[in-house]
Amino acid sequence: MQGAIHVHSTYSDGEFTLRELRAIFLSAGCGFLCITDHAESFTRRKLENYMSECTALSDDRFCFVPGLEYECKEKMHILGYGVTSLADSVEPQEVIRHIQGNGGISVIAHPKHSNFAWIETFKTLPTGIEAWNTKYDGRYAPRPSTFHLLRRLQERQSQMRAFYGQDFHYKKQFYGLLTQVRSSILRADEVLRSLASGDYVGQRGDLVLPSTGILPGGLLERFDRVQRRYDPVRGTLRRMKKIAQRMGFTVPSTVITGARRFFF
Repeated sequence: MQGAIHVHSTYSDGEFTLRELRAIFLSAGCGFLCITDHAESFTRRKLENYMSECTALSDDRFCFVPGLEYECKEKMHILGYGVTSLADSVEPQEVIRHIQGNGGISVIAHPKHSNFAWIETFKTLPTGIEAWNTKYDGRYAPRPSTFHLLRRLQERQSQMRAFYGQDFHYKKQFYGLLTQVRSSILRADEVLRSLASGDYVGQRGDLVLPSTGILPGGLLERFDRVQRRYDPVRGTLRRMKKIAQRMGFTVPSTVITGARRFFF
């Protein structure tokens, strides 16, 4: 059963409503969607509406799996698949414990290189690491360094998983990185069971990526070549955007959309 994980809606900073997301991903052949809108966007009342709408839009063809994305110190983001309760801390390990204590799946999203060493000091480790995030890493290849980080963490916690998320927000954003779970039952709890047990793969076209994150050396070298090809361009675009913002200019949405479609 095919679906997508790490997706945002208009309940936080996404550009599509839940109903629109259902139509988009149904047409892409998906049966489920793990929604992880930003926890900071919610009140308790809004959370109730969020969960109710996810339930109302789920049926025997498509199901929503509601969750949250928590922002922590140092701009570290942690995904809580299957958890829709607000945390009362911004300490990453406290948030991980909150997610796991509520029966959810904790995943460090798009980890920054500058946070790698810090993550390795954690006594409480998450369920997994987002090894490929197509919004941050680009649509063409993940960062090999994230897989290396995962391998080091697996020396302490062998069952840590690699997750393959879209971080889908925008119109015309790439959404071809999918997750396939081994389940014949289209139900949120079954999707979460497969994700928790590692009974899934990431897939982009013909490329299949295991939940263990253990990849052949040749594939990691290929990913490295792709990243080195696109990194300078992406870095330049980000710097130009920051300079424009400091000077009070707004980059036209058409330019941003074009850059995202080509480079990300």
